[in-house]
Amino acid sequence: MIATLQCTVIDCPDPAALAAFYGRILGWRVNDSDPEWATLTAEDGQRLAFQLAPDHQPPQWPDPAYPQQIHLDFDVDTREDAERARRELIELGATFLRDSGGERSGFQVFQDPAGHPFCICYGQTEQN
Repeated sequence: MIATLQCTVIDCPDPAALAAFYGRILGWRVNDSDPEWATLTAEDGQRLAFQLAPDHQPPQWPDPAYPQQIHLDFDVDTREDAERARRELIELGATFLRDSGGERSGFQVFQDPAGHPFCICYGQTEQN
């Protein structure tokens, strides 16, 4: 091993707003005291950070001319949980893009408020 992962950093036009969005999804603590950098921290120390990128150009999934570069996958147990998550995510400001359609396992694709794609995956925890 050369190093350990400190955190994943996502470029965006408004770090505090995007940290608040993902903080609501994960239930993690938000530190947005720096206007150019915000961090989410889980109870076990996992971290996700957001960095100011004033010229941020959001990906346009699935258009290869504007690649997604990175995306986050979140797990829920069942399709019913994914449907509940869809309603809550849209209320938080996410945009629903696509549903893979499986009854037992699959994923739903969304865009966060800054345009980054992310997925709500269901029925996949046994496979990972």
